[in-house]
Amino acid sequence: MVACATKTLKDVPVKWNDLHVACLVLASQGYPGSYPKGLEIKNIEDHDDCVVFHAGTAIKDGKLVTNGGRVLNICATGNSLEEVREKVYAVADKIDFEGKFYRHDIGLR
Repeated sequence: MVACATKTLKDVPVKWNDLHVACLVLASQGYPGSYPKGLEIKNIEDHDDCVVFHAGTAIKDGKLVTNGGRVLNICATGNSLEEVREKVYAVADKIDFEGKFYRHDIGLR
């Protein structure tokens, strides 16, 4: 980020690896149109080998709640596409909020 801000990104070495990556978006029902906000998000603590990025979330009355159309992004790395798909979908099934939906075809093309 510093290299981007200082316009020196061309000087940053790129490091590659052979791992596969998947990112699954958990969205609010109604997205991209209108959708409710303020719905409590539960079971987000147990996410195994995945990283969960918050996008459309907020804290209200001490609880994590939905606050946007794209609520969470579940990301995983692994040795195969099948492995990372399994990881992100397993976590998606655990996380709960009313109206949660997500695509079931990520990584199939």
